[in-house]
Amino acid sequence: MEAAIFDALERIVGSEHIIVDKETLHPYECDGLSVYCSLPTCVVLPASTEEVMAIMALCSQYQITVVARGAGTGLSAGALPIEGGIVLSLARLNSILNIDIKSGLAVVQPGVRNLAISEFASDYGLYYAPDPSSQIACSIGGNVAENAGGVHCLKYGLTVHNIISLVVVTAQGARLSVGDKSADIAGFDFLALMTGSEGMLGVVTEITVRLLPIPELARVIVAGFDNVENAANAVNDIISQGIIPAGLEMMDSYAIQAAEDFAHAGYPKDAHALLLCELDGNADDVNHQLTVTQSILDKAGATSLKVSNSDAERALMWKGRKSAFPAVGRLSPDYYCMDGTIPRRQLAPVLTEIHRLSQHYNLRVANVFHAGDGNLHPLILFDANVPGELEKTEAFGAEILRICVEAGGCITGEHGVGMEKIDQMYEQFNDAELAQFLRVKAAFDTDSLLNPGKGIPTPKHCQEHTIMKRSQSKQEKGGAPNG
Repeated sequence: MEAAIFDALERIVGSEHIIVDKETLHPYECDGLSVYCSLPTCVVLPASTEEVMAIMALCSQYQITVVARGAGTGLSAGALPIEGGIVLSLARLNSILNIDIKSGLAVVQPGVRNLAISEFASDYGLYYAPDPSSQIACSIGGNVAENAGGVHCLKYGLTVHNIISLVVVTAQGARLSVGDKSADIAGFDFLALMTGSEGMLGVVTEITVRLLPIPELARVIVAGFDNVENAANAVNDIISQGIIPAGLEMMDSYAIQAAEDFAHAGYPKDAHALLLCELDGNADDVNHQLTVTQSILDKAGATSLKVSNSDAERALMWKGRKSAFPAVGRLSPDYYCMDGTIPRRQLAPVLTEIHRLSQHYNLRVANVFHAGDGNLHPLILFDANVPGELEKTEAFGAEILRICVEAGGCITGEHGVGMEKIDQMYEQFNDAELAQFLRVKAAFDTDSLLNPGKGIPTPKHCQEHTIMKRSQSKQEKGGAPNG
């Protein structure tokens, strides 16, 4: 990168907010999905929308690629640096700018941690509903980029349902205001388009989120089952009775044992499947739904039932679920987290097929996921030090996503596509649909400077994928691939 560009970046943010030495750059070489790594040329840390605008204008002038980065907790290699480009870290934009108690709104910067919003709003009897398992660390800007959900998304929705407006800086350095406090606005719904766009259409520098009153009462039921099928069927039984839990989560035996050993949440370690069902609202409604739900679970074949009797006990029950990912890391040197979504009615057959594939690939799988909305998170356990095992794991993961699409679902629920799932985009979308995605990308980012090579396969990638598929087909039929 030219010295003149570094000089210009220093004038914008100050030399102390540009990282160039290799040792300090290493933490930015990957996100939470650490199987893909790439060092950026430099990391730039702006502190305002105006500084982001100046950086993007400079990068547009010199045709420098930019990858926006939040807390780095993403799980699809969406924040993987591009060789020769810069990483635009939004960590310094970490202030809660305003809270409107009467309207139940808060204006925050993208570097604010998810949990920090609820902690701040709790003094006013309010909270922010979407709560990814990484909420203690993940940033709200990253949540917008991936349209994150969480254990309470069944009742309260994903990020897109809980934000009102955004301030976005374009690839050319212009400032856009997207969305509005009004119930509806004229024109195209750019707010929904930006949410989940994985940093490919613009850089979000300000977010207005919706806050909700803290429920009068919340109770959690932990139900153990002796098989996964009964637990999966219980999910449908609860919702078919008109009960919409705040959260309805499921874990299999590997995840139960790992989470219990780690968090000591009181989970039955002999269970083959576990449901965590939270009911919240006013006390009368919660107590009524609690009685009905316990009856449903009992009829569905629950072998154990435990109900939280205090907020502390409820928090402990959720601690086990929310720490399941790191806890599973104690079972194996590495794990690969998938993120497919399926219709609820398909839970039992899809989980059965994942178990069959686990035996086929000789790789263990720990299942922990948002059962209420069918968002699966199979954790494939493997050892990257064993030659060929990573490649086998990736093939297994691709099979899981294919099954999700065939079951009427999709390849991601909240982790995004990034680099990880770019080949699986062909499973879900046809050539015409992918071409339309690229046209939308080009409308916002003509020169493809923002997070290129992520999310949407490019025409070159499409050609390579087609050749690879033809080669695989010939090999399966006994023929030799073309040279």
